Amino acid sequence: MILLFNFFYLKGSLIMKKQFSVPFAIIAIIVISVLFSAFVPVKPLSKDEFAVGLECNYAPFNWTQLDNANGAVAIKGGGGFCGGYDVEIAKKIAEGLGRELVIVKTEWDGLIPAVNAEKIDAVIAGMSPTEERKFSVDFSDVYYESDLVIVIRKDSAYAGAESIQDFSGARITAQLNTFHYSVIDQIKDVKKQAAMESFPTMLVALTSGKIDGYISERPSAISAAESNPDVTFVEFAEGEGFVASPEDVAVAVALKKGNPDLEAINEILAAISKEDRQAIMDNAIATQPVVGQ
Repeated sequence: MILLFNFFYLKGSLIMKKQFSVPFAIIAIIVISVLFSAFVPVKPLSKDEFAVGLECNYAPFNWTQLDNANGAVAIKGGGGFCGGYDVEIAKKIAEGLGRELVIVKTEWDGLIPAVNAEKIDAVIAGMSPTEERKFSVDFSDVYYESDLVIVIRKDSAYAGAESIQDFSGARITAQLNTFHYSVIDQIKDVKKQAAMESFPTMLVALTSGKIDGYISERPSAISAAESNPDVTFVEFAEGEGFVASPEDVAVAVALKKGNPDLEAINEILAAISKEDRQAIMDNAIATQPVVGQ
């Protein structure tokens, strides 16, 4: 209620209701409505379905393919099938909730808005539970952890790099609106390039020589190297790599604040052993579509 009383004070003086201007009153009503809406319980979109948002464009976490091979799930509205690590985790959660999994292909920047607009129930898309994102959504417990690496061409002048500082002067980028882009600043004298919309876009830029490298989590880097013979990646020993919080290099399920599924999802994730999670990731890397095929 303290927040509400603040509307009645201006420069230390009490403003009586009769002194309110119409615009001020409208703004106050809108803000108060938003505050109270935060306490309204969120219900699943459907009792029978579990709608999950993914890019379907971030192998090995998620990708698009032409058929349902290797357990891929049809994308709602057409456009192929979505497979990958996130899809397998989503299957386990949907099964545990007793609901049918529905895959909703969504651009990265649209994932959090979609879950908050209740167009989807959850984001399971290799998303890190950063402090900034926690202001907008609730996160489950972590379902995968990784390290940051730099993806490069095999014939790159930086192929022998052992520290991120060995990339001084290199043209480096990362995906738009990810913490990956911010860590580039840890490289002294780096030539930071404009952020790019997706990992496939960065891969094309790399193989065409427009950039020298891009920041990636290790599974995605392995995926890129497995499917592109001209690509490899540089990983770093402790103390030689990027400084990041544990949350930044982990991934979790994002839900609209107040979603009652959160507790059940955490219980389902807790039942998946570390060994099983790694086996799922290894299989995702092995079965991802190969570029050019």
